[in-house]
Parts: sequence; C-alpha cells; structure tokens
Amino acid sequence: MSPVSCMTKRLFDIVCSLLGLLAFLPVFLIVAMLIKREDGGPVIFRQARVGYRGKIFTLLKFRSMTVTAEADGRPQLCKKNDKRLTKVGRFLREHHLDELPQLWNVLRGEMSFVGPRPEREFFVKQISAINPDYELLYQLRPGLFSAATLYNGYTDTMEKMLERLRMDLYYLNNRSLWVDIKIIFLTAVSIISGKKF
Repeated sequence: MSPVSCMTKRLFDIVCSLLGLLAFLPVFLIVAMLIKREDGGPVIFRQARVGYRGKIFTLLKFRSMTVTAEADGRPQLCKKNDKRLTKVGRFLREHHLDELPQLWNVLRGEMSFVGPRPEREFFVKQISAINPDYELLYQLRPGLFSAATLYNGYTDTMEKMLERLRMDLYYLNNRSLWVDIKIIFLTAVSIISGKKF
C-alpha cells in the first residue's frame, strides 16, 4: 500500500472506531450488566497478544469464559462447545459481540479494522517453528476483521492456525483499501445473517 493509502486506512480506523464506540455504548452497558449478573466476575478480559512490529499489547474483550478458564496458567484454545464458556459468553462469541471492546484497541492504534488476527506469544512460537514466515505479519497492525476469520473461522487446531497464516500472508501481499472494504462488508453481512465462523 502507498503512504497515502496507509494514512487513509489509519484515518478510517480512528473515525470509525470512535463512531463505533459511541454507537455501541448502549450495547456495552447491556453486555456488561449481563456478564456481571451471571457470575459477578470482571466484565472485560485482558490478554497479551503479539502485534505490530512484534510488540506485545493488551487485547480487550468482553469476558466470555469462567474466571478460572486457564487457572493452571497454560494457554488453551477455545474449542467448539467449550465447557469453560459461560452462558452469556457463549452467546457473545456466537454473535462476535465479545470483540466489541477491541474498538478501543483500534482507536489507540494497536489494531486496525482489517488485518491478521493477533495471537498469543505461546502460539506464535509454535506456528513460527513450523512456518517462520509468520514474522512477516509484523508489518501489519492486527485486525478486528480478517479474511482468514471470515473463511477459516476460529482457530482451534494447529492445522487451522497454519491455514490462517497462509491466508494472512496472501492478504499481506494483496492488501488495498478496496480489499479492506470488501472484508468489512462481507464480515458485517455474515454476522448480521447469523453465520457461525
């Protein structure tokens, strides 16, 4: 992407994340109330992820799992019908509402609307051991939306992680503002239509 396109992309991120935070404020309040009422635990889940230029940042999500989901300290991928999900959390994940707090990450410049989904360092090391090209993704800000998530779904196996990497590398080499708009549109349509991915 040209410098002008990169600046336009960042301006889009700033304006749309700010508008999104304002527009979804009622949703934030309702979701926060539901999470708190279910088990009294924290509303926001914070997790270290590898981001732009390989730097660690704190990704924000609405908490969708029990507070003891990783009590043993070992990172685990969320799987289909994961018993660690709360009732509210299961609904949030199915409808991708748990990702809404990442609008703040986008506004702060830690993420973009479109880009590779950020991963935990524990899994990045495993993926990189198989395919060192993962480090090429450090050229991009992680994304709230990605073609890999749209077409490959949530990654709950190493095979899916490697397929996601292949798709993210394709995005890296073919990205444009038009591609970003297409990914945002298709993801929004999929979420509204209730598609599970």
